[in-house]
Parts: sequence; C-alpha cells; structure tokens
Amino acid sequence: MKKQMIPAMILLVLSLIITIGSQSFLSPCIHEDGSFGPCHWAGQALMGLGCVIGILAILSLCVQKARLGTYMSALPVCGLGILIPGTLIDLCHMSTMRCRMVMQPAMILLFSAALLCALTGAIITARK
Repeated sequence: MKKQMIPAMILLVLSLIITIGSQSFLSPCIHEDGSFGPCHWAGQALMGLGCVIGILAILSLCVQKARLGTYMSALPVCGLGILIPGTLIDLCHMSTMRCRMVMQPAMILLFSAALLCALTGAIITARK
C-alpha cells in the first residue's frame, strides 16, 4: 500500500514546484514595458499543467481504486509539458533570454521527472 503511494507523493511535490516555479523562480521573461512575450503564454500553460498533475496526484493519494487511472492520465500531461516550452509555444528568439536559459531546461527536467514517476507508479500499481 505505501509503496504505491510514494510516486503520488513525489508527483504532488513536483507539481507544486512546477506550478509555483512557473510563476516565480522559474518564470519566463519580464519585459520592462509591461508587454507579454510568447514565453509568457508558455509559462501560463505550464502552470495549468502543473495544477492538473497536482489534482491527479491528490486523487491518486485519496482514491485507491482510481490510482492506476490517475497515473496513466498523468503520462500524456507530462509529455505535453515537455513539448510546450519552445516546441508547441514559441519562446523569445535570443538564446540569452531567461525563458531559454532558465525556464525551458528546468521545465523539461521537471516534467521528465514527473513522467518517469507516473510511469513507475503505473507499473507498481498494475503489478498489484
């Protein structure tokens, strides 16, 4: 029972880092004139995906019969999170901008870790 809950707890922590980080310490570029660049919308999308992963992790912790389904549902969400910064939503064109140097690699790393965690949780749950 506890072995199946560890991936959900890790997913919950990762989702909090993604959601809070996409708006604070891993946020996209801040323009001096107050305008939004394309990277702003990538940050908003990543925040939404972080919230979805958090909800799935909470469901996995609370509802034992839905655990496999929540892990399986988190897989495409994590895959989408990997593709959003720079692939599905453009970022600033200069490679020295904050969105390219900080946000993109950090979010790809965090969503990849969440993907591996969800996959591990699905395998552990399916074996039981």
